[in-house]
Amino acid sequence: MAKPIIKAFFDEPTNTISYLVGDPATQAAAVIDPVLDYDHNSGAVDTRSVRAILHTAEDAGYRVIWVLETHAHADHLSGAPYIKAKTGARIGIGEHIKDVQRIFRPVFNATDLATERRMPIAFRAR
Repeated sequence: MAKPIIKAFFDEPTNTISYLVGDPATQAAAVIDPVLDYDHNSGAVDTRSVRAILHTAEDAGYRVIWVLETHAHADHLSGAPYIKAKTGARIGIGEHIKDVQRIFRPVFNATDLATERRMPIAFRAR
């Protein structure tokens, strides 16, 4: 069994890290905690950070099938909806997002999968 690839992407403005995790055996990948760029001065959003992750995945021959959010992000906007729109990937987040989902639904679009504690996620192409 081949070791998974794990690549970190540091976002300096939010001091956060997004990850690309890929399975060499299936060429399937997941993006964890993707950042949607936000300019506080103009209020504009940009997708350059998530595009960099997607380009890295594509260049390595990986197909992104999951976007995983580890928590509701007060520290940055999520790039998950953009990745879903570009790749068809599913979005997964823990079950307690239900507690805040009504507030954050427009940002997270967290309707794909609300996982139960320790629920395994199949990591293979659809």
